[in-house]
Amino acid sequence: MRSFFKEFKQFIARGNVMDMAVGVIIGGAFSNIITSLIDDILNPILGTFTEDGGALASSLTIRLAGGGEIMLGSFLNTVLNFLVMAFVVFCLVKAINQFHRKEEGPAAPPAPPEPSPEEKLLMEIRDLLKEKH
Repeated sequence: MRSFFKEFKQFIARGNVMDMAVGVIIGGAFSNIITSLIDDILNPILGTFTEDGGALASSLTIRLAGGGEIMLGSFLNTVLNFLVMAFVVFCLVKAINQFHRKEEGPAAPPAPPEPSPEEKLLMEIRDLLKEKH
């Protein structure tokens, strides 16, 4: 499981053009689904841990003296949305890469190592002994 998350971290940090293109396409396709998951399911559940029990985005709004607001809940929604989206794209790319590896077939086994000089000498002695008997 640890290597899975390590690979996920490397995927996010990597700048491969093909992976990025797939991410943009899949991200656009899943954007509404993920937004609905966050806003309609996870946000109300997380909002129950706040004082008013409302949605997380509205519960974590800090009103400033000058009339502005720091919308911490909205920011957390956006971060959560990104993480879910990135994880979905990562899983899809991982599945596609595994599919391509299966198409290529198994790699050729490595050639056996060259015998050492001692082994060569022992093989010569063995062959000489076989010839005498």
